[in-house]
Amino acid sequence: MPFARYLPGQMGSAAITPGGAFEAGSYAELVLTYTAGTFGIDDTGMLKISWRTTSDMGKPQLTDPSAANFTTVTASNGADLEVRVDRVNIRPWANTLAIRVGRGFLREGDTITVRFGDRRQGSPGLRLQSNCEPTFEFKVCVDAFATYEFTELPCSPEIALVPGPAARWKAIWPTLAVAGEPFRLALIAEDRWGNPTAAAEGELLLMPSAVVAGLPSRVRVARGEAPVVIDGLRAERVGDLALRVCDSAETELCTANPLRVVAAAALRHYWGDLHGQSEETIGTNSVEEYFAYARDRAFVDVVGHQGNDFQITDGFWERLNEVTRRYDEPGRFVAVPGYEWSGNTGMGGDRNVWFMSEARPIRRSSSVLVGDGMLQASDCHTAAALFAALQGEDAVVIAHVGGRYADLHAAHDGRLERAVEVHSTWGTFEWLLHDAFDIGARVGVVCHSDDHKGRPGATRPGASHFGAIGGLTCYLMPELTRAALFDALRRRHHYGTTGVRMYLSVTGHFGAPVTLYDDDPALGATTSRTVTSVQMGDIVHSGREPMRLEVEAIGAAPIERIDVFHGKELAVTVRPDDRGAPSRRFRILWQGAEYRGRGREVDWRGSLSVEGGRFQRAEPVNFLNPENPLLETEPGRRLAWRSVTTGNMAGIDLWLEDGRAETIVLETNFGGGRFAAGEIGREDRVIPAGGLARQIRLYRLPEILPNRLALSHDVVFTGPQDLPVYVRVTQADGNQAWSSPIYLIDAPP
Repeated sequence: MPFARYLPGQMGSAAITPGGAFEAGSYAELVLTYTAGTFGIDDTGMLKISWRTTSDMGKPQLTDPSAANFTTVTASNGADLEVRVDRVNIRPWANTLAIRVGRGFLREGDTITVRFGDRRQGSPGLRLQSNCEPTFEFKVCVDAFATYEFTELPCSPEIALVPGPAARWKAIWPTLAVAGEPFRLALIAEDRWGNPTAAAEGELLLMPSAVVAGLPSRVRVARGEAPVVIDGLRAERVGDLALRVCDSAETELCTANPLRVVAAAALRHYWGDLHGQSEETIGTNSVEEYFAYARDRAFVDVVGHQGNDFQITDGFWERLNEVTRRYDEPGRFVAVPGYEWSGNTGMGGDRNVWFMSEARPIRRSSSVLVGDGMLQASDCHTAAALFAALQGEDAVVIAHVGGRYADLHAAHDGRLERAVEVHSTWGTFEWLLHDAFDIGARVGVVCHSDDHKGRPGATRPGASHFGAIGGLTCYLMPELTRAALFDALRRRHHYGTTGVRMYLSVTGHFGAPVTLYDDDPALGATTSRTVTSVQMGDIVHSGREPMRLEVEAIGAAPIERIDVFHGKELAVTVRPDDRGAPSRRFRILWQGAEYRGRGREVDWRGSLSVEGGRFQRAEPVNFLNPENPLLETEPGRRLAWRSVTTGNMAGIDLWLEDGRAETIVLETNFGGGRFAAGEIGREDRVIPAGGLARQIRLYRLPEILPNRLALSHDVVFTGPQDLPVYVRVTQADGNQAWSSPIYLIDAPP
C-alpha cells in the first residue's frame, strides 16, 4: 500500500460541489470541503488533495484572482494554512495541492474549504482535464498527527468528464482492400480536444472518387448515434479510392485515409497501437475501457497494453491477461498481452515486452510500488537481465523512449528486441534508430501512442507536457492474428507514422538473384532464398548487385517530401515537381528537443512580421494545443505564437502577396533573423538552435501539393558494414512516416 493504513475511517471525509458531469477541457468552479475526523489535524499536520500525474487539468494558482485556475483555501476555525501546488505525492497521484495547518489545528468537525477556480473575483474558473474520464478523482490524504505519514480517505470526491460538442469529423476505412472483398467505413465525430463525441447530428454526404458498392450517398446522424459504422462495402475496380465527407451544403468536413484496391494481396495492411496504459498504472480509465476504445472508437486492428511494471500487481497482471484473452478475436481484432519494463535509464531504460500467449510471468524492473519492500526473486533490474530471463519465451521486445529512454548501447538482444519506437505522444526519436545502426542492430521501425489518456489508437496531447499526437504502425500481414503480428515484427515488415493512416510501399529490385535471409544471420543459423525483389524490413546479401529502390506514398494529406536514408546519412530528398510560376507559399518550422531524457520538451515562443508587403494568409502546422493558437496580432503583417516540440516539429505556412519583394522577420527564444523572400528557395535554410536536433527551417513550398509521390533510387552496397536503406515521408500537415529499413549486408561468415 502506498499510504499509511492507520484508521482511515476516522480521518475525516471530503465532498465536492457541484456534482454531475462536466465537459472535458471546460472551465468550472469546484468547491471541495474536507471535514476533519476523530483526531482532527494537529498543528503542522497536512492535507493533500491530488490528481493523476499525467492529467492536463489546469494547475491551481494562488496569486491572481482574475486569472484562470485561481484557487482559495480557508479553514472554518481560522487556522493559518500554508498552501502550495507541487508534485509531492506517490505515483500515479503526483499533482498535489498541499495544505499545511500552521499556527492552529483542527478538531473533529472543523472544515477546510478549497475553491478550485474561484470565480468571485473574475477568474473564468479551473480548466478541467481535456480527456474524458467518468471517475476523475481528487484523492484526499491526511497527516492528522504531523508525522508525515499520510492516510488515504476511504472515499475521495469524483467528478465525471464527458465529451463536448463535435468540432471535426474523421473517416476511417482500410488502407488496402482486395477487389470484391467486404470492408467497413467508420465515421467519428470528435470534440475540440480529440474526444469521440455522440453530441453530433446532421446529414453527411459521402462522395467517393469511384463506385463503392453498399456505400450510401448520404447518412443522417442523430444525436447519440456517432460513431457511425457502415459494413459490407465493396470496391470492384482496382485502383486508388478517395472519399470526401461533406455536410448538407457540400462543405467538406473531412476526407478518409487513402485506400488502394488491388486484385490480390499476399500481405494486408493492418493498423495497430501496441503501447498504452490504463488507470491501474498511470493511465486513465479501466483496462476494459482501454481495449474497447481501441476497437470501437479508434478502429485499430491491433492493440497492446503496456503498464509500467513496477505498478502492475500480480492481481492486475492476471486481470490484464484475462482481458486480452477475451478481446482477442482472430480475423476481427488482435489484443496482445504485455507490459513495459520500466528500468531506470542507467539500468537500460524502457522496453516494451509482448507475449504470444497469456499467463506468462512478469519480470519487473523493480517492485517499488507493488511489493512489500523486499527484493522480489523474479525482478530483473537491468535490461541485460531482462533479455536473459526472456530466453525461450515466445516474446518480442521493442525499445521505447518515454520518461526513460532505451539505452541500446547498454543492452540489446536482437533475438528478442526486433524494433525501435521512433514516435509516440512523448515526441519523435529518430535518433533511437540511429543508435541501433551504431551498434549494428537490424531492427524495424514502429510508432505507437504510449497513451495515458484513455484513447489508445487515437490519442492527442491535450494541454499537458506530452507534445505530439500518438503514433500508429501499419503491420504487413497475411491475416489478422497474433501469429501473423509476431511474424511481421520479427521480419520487420511494418512502417510507423505520427498517427495518420498513410499508404506506403518500399521495395527493392535487383537485376540478378540475391540472397534474402528469413531471419538475421547474425543471430545464428537461418534459412535463405534467392529473390530479385525485397520489401521493407528484409535482410539481403546482394554482393555488388545494384538495388533499385522503389517508393510510393499516398498521404492522408498532401505530401511535401520523401527523404531516402543510407543509414544515418540523408542520400536524397524528392519533392513534388514545381515547374510553374514561383510560389508565394513559405514554410517556417521549428523542431527538436532539449535532450534525450525527461524534460525534453521545448517551449517555443516567437513572432513573425512581414516588411515591404503583406501576407494573404497564414496556417499553423502541428499546433496541437487548442489553448495556444497561432495569433494574427496585426492583420496581414504580424503573427505570434507559443508551441511545444518534443523531437517533432511545428510551424507556419505563409502566403505572401508577392513572394519576392517582402522581408520575413523572425524572432524566437531560440534564434531568428531577417530573410528576403526572393532569396528563399525550395532547399531548407537551417538555423541551428542547440539542444537535441533543435533548429528552425525556412523554405518555399509549391502552392499546390499532391497526395501521391513516388521515386526510384539506385543503391549499391560497398560493405563491409551494413547499409540500412529507409525512407521518411513528410506530409504538408506536419505528419510523418518511416519505413523499416532494407538491410543490405555482407555475406555472413
